[in-house]
Amino acid sequence: MEIPDVTWVIVAGALVLFMTPGLALFYGGLSQTKSAVNMMMMSFAAMGLVALTWALWGNAIAGADAIGGGLFGNPTADFALAESFAAGEDSLVWVGFGATFAIITTALISGAIADRAKFSAWMIFVPVWVTLVYCPLAFWVWGDGGLLVEGGMIGDAVGEAVDFAGGLVVHMCAGLAALALVLVIGPRSNFAPNKPHNVPFVLLGASILWFGWFGFNIGEAADGAQASLNWINTMLAPAAALVAWLVTEWARGKKPTPVGAASGIVAGLVAITPAVAFLTPLGAIILGLVAGVICCFAVDFKYGKYDDTLDVVGLHFVAGLWGTLAIGLFGVEELIGDGRSGILLGGGFDLLWAQIVACAITLVFTFVATFIIGLIIQKTIGFRVEHEVEEGGIDAVAHHTEAYVYDEATPRP
Repeated sequence: MEIPDVTWVIVAGALVLFMTPGLALFYGGLSQTKSAVNMMMMSFAAMGLVALTWALWGNAIAGADAIGGGLFGNPTADFALAESFAAGEDSLVWVGFGATFAIITTALISGAIADRAKFSAWMIFVPVWVTLVYCPLAFWVWGDGGLLVEGGMIGDAVGEAVDFAGGLVVHMCAGLAALALVLVIGPRSNFAPNKPHNVPFVLLGASILWFGWFGFNIGEAADGAQASLNWINTMLAPAAALVAWLVTEWARGKKPTPVGAASGIVAGLVAITPAVAFLTPLGAIILGLVAGVICCFAVDFKYGKYDDTLDVVGLHFVAGLWGTLAIGLFGVEELIGDGRSGILLGGGFDLLWAQIVACAITLVFTFVATFIIGLIIQKTIGFRVEHEVEEGGIDAVAHHTEAYVYDEATPRP
């Protein structure tokens, strides 16, 4: 079975784009009532700003001919998609598909700074960050001659990094950027375990994310066999992580929670993203089980250290790191296709070493670059809202609206 290229990529891209409204529901439900609109608006703002940035120059930085020694693509090569339009055929649909990845990656960051970030600062941060952080990293991992692949300086020196759909580029990148921003902005005034204001929104958002993730993980499948494997792995890993998270909550003396179930789904989806085409179904189950356990513990690590409001670091960085490294542990040689396999399958250390190096480079570059961008914004216009706005709620001040309307007969919660 062959996948109809253009038709399928159009569908897959629409699924990935739908993930961002799903994320808005997921984050909005987890937020406080007084900042739920602001939280959702940050995702929608990312949809607009990133799409425009990607079309004007981001797509070229992430995918044009290498310049700067393989550090990025030529940003002037396809300004406003002029060359892609002239090329015809299916060029533009692939541009759009790439844009949806950049959109969801950027939107993911916003959950870490919920309840306290200026919307105006976010509007500046988004295009700057996509241009200077996401697009170069995407080129390093997926571009022709990028730093971490064959033809790139690091790729040729230590071996090509393997990342099918974004363990490095999407999830580690978003999680590390989130960590950098929360350290710049600082903790909430009432830094404490977050109490979701709308649990049904959280579950609905997680369900939409899972639905859209099939486009995320299958959009670039090479053929029907790979698409079939990716589909079943995208079902099994989050299913395993969901169960593992709930069992871990039980084992820790807690009740199994709906937020835990939703978070388990996300952890499994994140972990399988880089490895989806390189593991057997059994490997995907093992990957998901481990992701559910480690992320259940990781989301509690922040207390007393950094205020990642909606656990972007604990879910996306940790699960993305695990999924990327797991390829080097039990990736299958026939599926990877370059003669390398995971160390637990007798493949030696080469693949795992390439994955470790790629993770280390992603960590340092993303964190440092995002910290600098965030610090510049904080020191100029300010990234954080005033104390009274944070206490009273961002929605009314920043957006002149609130998630819920109350009257005298319906007191505020």
